[in-house]
Amino acid sequence: MATETDSESTTRDSARDRLLAAAEALIYAGGIHATGVDAIVRQSGTARKSFYTHFESKDALVAAALDRRDERWMNWFIAGTQRHGNTARKRLLGMFEVLRDWFASEDFHGCAFLNAAGEIASAEDPIRIVARKHKERLLEFVRAECDAFAIESGMDARHAAQLSRQWLILLDGAIAVALVSGDADAALDARAAADMLLEAPAAKGRPRNKPNTPLTTKRTAT
Repeated sequence: MATETDSESTTRDSARDRLLAAAEALIYAGGIHATGVDAIVRQSGTARKSFYTHFESKDALVAAALDRRDERWMNWFIAGTQRHGNTARKRLLGMFEVLRDWFASEDFHGCAFLNAAGEIASAEDPIRIVARKHKERLLEFVRAECDAFAIESGMDARHAAQLSRQWLILLDGAIAVALVSGDADAALDARAAADMLLEAPAAKGRPRNKPNTPLTTKRTAT
């Protein structure tokens, strides 16, 4: 049986979770500056006192909400990627299929972390730090798949790091274009570019065919 202390703790945790969920949803849909604390409190169904109990400021709440989203988004993206094949190449290209499903959903409003970073000027702001950490985690996952692809394809391992950075640009580029254009097929355009990218660095790891040169024969004295 829960004690009174346990019950109060559960209530406090629940209020915090509701504030985080409300902040994440409102900020993702409308932006940080356009979303006030009052709106977050109203949507969360908590008292304003709960906000001050759990967070020292709106920025602290936003950073915590983004941190929460980072964990959930990464778990979703990794699981979706892994369902797209048993080779690194299939998984790498499958990332864009995962993105396309997201782009086609009604609640797609771009990358929450790019959006947040665009609103916060200071690189040392806690919100920017969370956004940067998210991109670092995404790059780390992509790099692991690029390393696996290098092993599969015989690509020079030195190019795996470069490939992973290029891959991240394609992923973020597809997200940005889909947001602005409203076209979910931006993911397919990025996938086509990615497919060519897999071929180019792979070729660097294989010996190039020497150009044909005319055969020369030595003349013998007659």
